[in-house]
Amino acid sequence: MLHVLANRTYRHLYMAQVIALIGTGLCTVALGLLAYELAGVNAGMVLGTALAIKMVANVAVAPVAAAFAERVPRRAMLVTLDLIRAAVAVALPFVTQIWEVFVLIFLLQAASASFTPTFQATIPDVLPDERDYTRALSLSRLAYDLESVVSPILAAALLTVISFHGIFAGTVVGFLASAAFVVSVTLPSPKPTAPRGIYERTTRGIRIYLATPRLRGLLALNFGVACAGAMVFVNTVLIVQSGLGLDQQATAWALAAFGGGSILAALALPPLLDRFPVRRTMMSGAGVLCVALLAGVMLDGYGQLLALWSVFGLGYSLVLTPSGQLLRRSSHPEDRPALFAAQFALSHACWLATYPLAGWLGALIGLPASFMVLGLAAATAMVVATLFWPVGDPDVVTHTHYGLDPDHPHLHDAVPAGRGHRHAHGFVIDNHHPVWPR
Repeated sequence: MLHVLANRTYRHLYMAQVIALIGTGLCTVALGLLAYELAGVNAGMVLGTALAIKMVANVAVAPVAAAFAERVPRRAMLVTLDLIRAAVAVALPFVTQIWEVFVLIFLLQAASASFTPTFQATIPDVLPDERDYTRALSLSRLAYDLESVVSPILAAALLTVISFHGIFAGTVVGFLASAAFVVSVTLPSPKPTAPRGIYERTTRGIRIYLATPRLRGLLALNFGVACAGAMVFVNTVLIVQSGLGLDQQATAWALAAFGGGSILAALALPPLLDRFPVRRTMMSGAGVLCVALLAGVMLDGYGQLLALWSVFGLGYSLVLTPSGQLLRRSSHPEDRPALFAAQFALSHACWLATYPLAGWLGALIGLPASFMVLGLAAATAMVVATLFWPVGDPDVVTHTHYGLDPDHPHLHDAVPAGRGHRHAHGFVIDNHHPVWPR
């Protein structure tokens, strides 16, 4: 898996990702502690609302940013966004009011909503080989998981010598270091095959996404992941510090347990995906999350919490890590930034629903009932995914074109079929294929 790091461009991008994620992870831990300081037992509602605001920024900004990304050099765009995020993070330690948290989180996440899809869409162009890209996906997932483990551990260590306000400085350092690594390489910037208007560029990724059966299934799985992840990210501080009466370090270690389970899955996935279909692997991860959520109803004690959060991390990674493969299979290179932006926006729309739901359910009906409600929602999402995403899901699809001129270059291998022309090839939604064949 590590041999892909021999590619200098990918290696520097990967280092940029790791460092920025650690900084972001420190910010996430500190934000939860800040919410607890400002709101006390209502921290779950405050944090859930703050995270919902993050999702609003993701959903609203990502497609628009993708529309303009194809007209701006990727390196300049990524560096500028890192610097914007660093500037916003500088202000977080000085927050004294809850509304200030909400404003700064929106600004920070608006920059991240522009950064992440552009970054993700660059990797397939840097590593065009399918096996290399598969391993890069696992390394990318591993980076997210290391953030889940290293950031809470680092935060726990830092909390022994400084207040959590000082932890925000780590976020600033992470974004500046990320910018430095991006500056050090030259990035490819694919151009669209034809000029497109602003509406076409803004909506193209979402239209491709929703017209592709496997991606409609992925969207349902994203909702199940969001149900599980919201319980972890919103209610860990409440479970540990209010429910169990433990300290901030215990909160950090609980989040690290979630990351540890995810790391184990990420390390196991490359050989697993060589043996089993992506669909089976992702559905298995969704099943793990459903069972874990329902098991949370019986949660009793810190040890059980650590074990349960580890299982959550395992299922979380099994679903999310292979998703990049589906996006790559479902698009031409010039459409990948738009499609990755669509995945970013639509998946975060799921989190937009589940973050406040987890926070408010915990406050209004209690945590055991919250586990039950979100567990049933995740199970429903898994059933929907199985209906949308066909079991076979072939890359090459036989289909018929109607309305194209018989001399059109795309029909060079087609045969007449009634009033159209029929052929088979690797099928993705594009200008010649606006709908999926039935």
